[in-house]
Amino acid sequence: MSLLALGLVLTSACLHASWNLLAKRAKGGAEFTWLFAALTAVIYAPIAIAYALYTSQGISWSQFGFIVGSAAIHIGYFLSLQRGYRAGDLSLVYPLARGTGPLLATVAAILLLGERPTTLALCGTVLVVVSVFLLAGGFDAFKDGANRVALGYGLLTGIFIATYTVWDGYAVGVLGTAPLLFMCLSETVRSLLLAPVALRNWSKVRLEWREHRLEALGIAILSPLAYILVLTALTFTPISYVAPTREISILIGALIGAKLLGEGDVKRRLFAASGMVLGVAMLAFG
Repeated sequence: MSLLALGLVLTSACLHASWNLLAKRAKGGAEFTWLFAALTAVIYAPIAIAYALYTSQGISWSQFGFIVGSAAIHIGYFLSLQRGYRAGDLSLVYPLARGTGPLLATVAAILLLGERPTTLALCGTVLVVVSVFLLAGGFDAFKDGANRVALGYGLLTGIFIATYTVWDGYAVGVLGTAPLLFMCLSETVRSLLLAPVALRNWSKVRLEWREHRLEALGIAILSPLAYILVLTALTFTPISYVAPTREISILIGALIGAKLLGEGDVKRRLFAASGMVLGVAMLAFG
């Protein structure tokens, strides 16, 4: 992995952990998901339009098909993530989701896209995933009945992460879709798909705006920006390298959960996070 790709992905990781803190605080549902998707479309539309006019880049029908698919996958991702946050701690759901995602994405990239990461990179992937498992609490986390619902949503979120990583990676890396246009149009389509739900429950949308407008605005700005950086890295870096490297955000998320939310067990989480750092280094130089 090049230093440019590594810089893009690590910056994205910081932004990603930050917006997940906001999502944990909001604990929203479909209405909240529509709210920040609509805000994203409004905020980023002028930038995307200016970019399209300046570069004269368009969107083909095949690219648009992938944009619609990405919007649908991300709806499932955001809804399962927020349900997980309603059921459990940030430092439990976030590591589990972020840890299972890259493992599945790397396997899919190898089997479906023919990517061939080096042995060192594969070892780094395994180390990242094992470290995430320890960070989540190991097997003890699965013994606690109160955590099982949160764990289930964490695993489901990880499946969505793996799916959209491979799907979107193909769209920008193989089909050549511009990351900024891909993200902006995907957010617009997502808001349109969720619009019927929002209109039926407009009172809930207004309540979310009154109580969590700052969180919605923060996610609307940080989440797309973080993903644009990842998509940019995917235009010149294999998915099997980018997907696991993103998981450095778990180190930041674990610290946020322990320090800001008081979720505890700092030593174990920092030990596991150290293993993640080593795994990321192996990926970077693999």
